[in-house]
Amino acid sequence: METREAAADTLVTLSDIEDAAERISDLVLRTPLIQLPHPERPDEILHCKAESLQPTSAFKLRGAYNTIAQVLDQAREHGIVAQSSGNHARAVAWLAHRLNLRAVIVMPDAAPLPKIAAVRALGAEVEIVPSALRDIRAHELVAEHGYVHVPPYDDPRIIAGQGTVGLEIVQQLPEVDTVLVPISGGGLISGIATAVKGMKPETRVIGVEPELAADAAQSFREGRRITWEQELTYRTVADGLRTPALGVHPWEHVKRYVDDIITVTEEQILSAMRHLTLEGRLVVEPSGAVATAAWMHGLIPGHHDGDTVAAVVSGGSVDPALLAKVLQRQF
Repeated sequence: METREAAADTLVTLSDIEDAAERISDLVLRTPLIQLPHPERPDEILHCKAESLQPTSAFKLRGAYNTIAQVLDQAREHGIVAQSSGNHARAVAWLAHRLNLRAVIVMPDAAPLPKIAAVRALGAEVEIVPSALRDIRAHELVAEHGYVHVPPYDDPRIIAGQGTVGLEIVQQLPEVDTVLVPISGGGLISGIATAVKGMKPETRVIGVEPELAADAAQSFREGRRITWEQELTYRTVADGLRTPALGVHPWEHVKRYVDDIITVTEEQILSAMRHLTLEGRLVVEPSGAVATAAWMHGLIPGHHDGDTVAAVVSGGSVDPALLAKVLQRQF
């Protein structure tokens, strides 16, 4: 694992993100901004960056492809390994299928069954391990078999790939005042904040995470990278945001570029998920709804009437049973 000093010396640049955008353009969708009216103030609009519409239903395809494309010869020779609770796993498996690579995916035993099934359906080998061993087992497989490792978030290549989301938001919505981003391991917000601040420094970038998995918010407040126990982060319904700590590389980007990190409740997440589905016409998983939840419930710090706000809808890999249950609820 890299030291904090090494990570600080490898900050991703806007140029890295622009290079990534060109590198991944043949397989990654340039997703639209969907206008979502507020449930109580219909003239107030949120611009939703619909990463749930990617071929693998989440933004993770961007970073995974940017990484694999740069080590493709080694990947073809040795195969690839990744660890993930779902969306990164699916992205890596999809790319392996398209590029004819062997892929081994380490998934935690708490991962949703539909996500595990989706990875297996793409032809990847899946190894299920206890949640606490997910990262450890991936590194063991690299050492044992020489696989090329495609990490989920703690890597400059991943961050640059995810940063293409921010690049597109500013290009599509030049007047944007605030960008709301789900935060877990931090790869997505690191890349987006780097891109946004490089193109439009006055635009605020705010991370949003569940209050039941608020290690990043605590880290931001205390100015030091904090780890929560997994039994705490695994309480949230937002299974894609259960990472117990920001990655080393993302933390350096967060400190430099992110304006704030806020939290939302489980009830707020589910109500946003329902609103996005019914009014935004987007199928969204809980993790993909957290940024919208902050906007819906008036939680954006320093927000002014008339501000132009964008929110990243990061994924749509939702268990159909959960989606049906949420849609039947009244909030």
